[in-house]
Amino acid sequence: MDQQQSSSVQGNKLYVGGIPYRSTEDDLKKAFEEAGSVVSVSIISDRMTGRSRGFGFVEMASEAEAQAAIDRWDGKDFDGRTLSVSFARPQGERPPRREGGFDRGNRGGYGNNDRDSYSRGTY
Repeated sequence: MDQQQSSSVQGNKLYVGGIPYRSTEDDLKKAFEEAGSVVSVSIISDRMTGRSRGFGFVEMASEAEAQAAIDRWDGKDFDGRTLSVSFARPQGERPPRREGGFDRGNRGGYGNNDRDSYSRGTY
């Protein structure tokens, strides 16, 4: 693998898992600044609840600083949880999302079709 390919795979963006749910992006930024200049921090949150999902991404200013951040934080304790830090992989192809929310459909049992006969006592 040549240098250009290597930098496109690794780059400066890091995946960070095991982030304490109470931690903020500012907390994470301060911690990762111990390894170098932080360009951006993003903690992923649940769309429904808005709560942290316990992982996120940190972009460092250079690949060397990203490696230093991995060396500093991977497997280390951060506010009571062990972080997992690695170079972020490209998102890649994902299957298309299903439209809509919870589609329960008619699965039998005590579903809609039995309601009328049950209420009339003709079951």
